[in-house]
Amino acid sequence: MKKSTRLRVLLSGVIAVALSLSAVPAMAASPRTAPPANYTCSGGEIPSGSYANVSVTGPCTVGVGAVIDITGNVSVAAGASLDAQSASATISVARNVTASAGSFLGLGCQPPSYTGNSAHECTVDPEGVSVISVGGNVTANGAMAVMLNGITVRGNVTLTGGGSTIPWSIKNNAIDGNLTVTGQRTEWLGALFNTIGGNATLTNIALSDPHPGAPGVYIVRNNVARNLTCNGLTPGVSGGFVPGSVNVVGGNATGQCAALV
Repeated sequence: MKKSTRLRVLLSGVIAVALSLSAVPAMAASPRTAPPANYTCSGGEIPSGSYANVSVTGPCTVGVGAVIDITGNVSVAAGASLDAQSASATISVARNVTASAGSFLGLGCQPPSYTGNSAHECTVDPEGVSVISVGGNVTANGAMAVMLNGITVRGNVTLTGGGSTIPWSIKNNAIDGNLTVTGQRTEWLGALFNTIGGNATLTNIALSDPHPGAPGVYIVRNNVARNLTCNGLTPGVSGGFVPGSVNVVGGNATGQCAALV
């Protein structure tokens, strides 16, 4: 075969391959999922969904069965309220929850039939069970009231100052770090049935419960991996009403809590 003929045959093959490839439809590009956006609640119900950060600036709630995923932080502004303790919901916060002066922070509820103790019922659905987790810390400074019931906190819970006529409830929580509660002037406060991976410290808390014979700050059946320290609690402390019920402490129990183990 002549050289020119061979060249024509070769070029014909190349063109045929190119035409066949051009006939193959291009693969459709996978649609990109938009990253979660920030959400601000100035009042009403926070809907189910995924959010980057949630800012609460007014009276906000969650609905029964809501599923809320937050890849960043939750912040409750001064004077605002986040009520996620009246209706059962599934809430995941990857980072931190903070509450400012005069705010209300309520997370979690479950019936006594679920916990086997006094628990904290959901008022909207009494047999409902919340599933709430915080990947970082829960911090409140000067809050009107804080209620944490049956939630999981991977970091620390630090509650400083504040108070009102609303009871402060810290019940049935799993806290990997430390629990620190200090400086409240409120009607009632209790830390009950918690599992704490670090230290539990309660100091300088003054209660004004008007009921006769009010025993003081309830510190009941907590399991503390390290130390339990209680000082400056008035009118005193109480280990609850179940005979023989004590706190389990891996380190030392000191101050007013020395007798509650």
